[in-house]
Amino acid sequence: MSELTFPPLFQGEPLSGRADPFDRAIALAIAGTDAGTVVYNLDGATLRASLIFTPEKPLEQAMAALPVCGLGLQAALGALAPPEVAVHLTWDGGVKVNGATCGRLRAKASSVLPDAEPDWLVIGLELGLTSPMENPGETPDRTCLLEEGCAAITPPDLLEAWVRHSLYWINRWLEDGPRPVHDDWRALVPNIGEPVEIDGTTGTFVGVDENFGMLLRRDGDTTLIPLSTQLET
Repeated sequence: MSELTFPPLFQGEPLSGRADPFDRAIALAIAGTDAGTVVYNLDGATLRASLIFTPEKPLEQAMAALPVCGLGLQAALGALAPPEVAVHLTWDGGVKVNGATCGRLRAKASSVLPDAEPDWLVIGLELGLTSPMENPGETPDRTCLLEEGCAAITPPDLLEAWVRHSLYWINRWLEDGPRPVHDDWRALVPNIGEPVEIDGTTGTFVGVDENFGMLLRRDGDTTLIPLSTQLET
């Protein structure tokens, strides 16, 4: 496989076999590896990749990297997949293709204190390319790109496109603020206005605050669930 091409200031670190890019990216971030490192593993049925960030913002603001990278993934698939393929996102990082779960985005930071500036933030992507099951149709709530008519998409092309489009949205967020990111992200989250259960709390998902914290309406009151609650510990 030829070497992947990433935007300026991004550099790749390929893994193989069963090696987990998310764990490796965290280890590299702890060791002080530069922001913009893309750790990835293109082996197997799932595309696995992680980006290392060193945000110069408090954690609660920096968590916008999770939906921003979701927008990057939607744009990448929009450019590479057939036009009839619909990509949607969930507030907590889930990725749906044609209504079924196809993968997820995940996050971990050096600190969970919402007002502290973390030394690093890692955003991980896992996206099903092919089904690991013998009879994939038996689980209609889960899918993979192959089942949705995306057989022509290669893992290297998708990874390069995800990084490239995520960088576009990161720059737009930094330069223009959260509003344009909010507007495009909301259009990709189909369950706003519907009942949800998050971390054992149920209510109606009525929207997000400026830092993408969930606004949950229940019993006449609105509760804010910060996006940082979805960090892995």
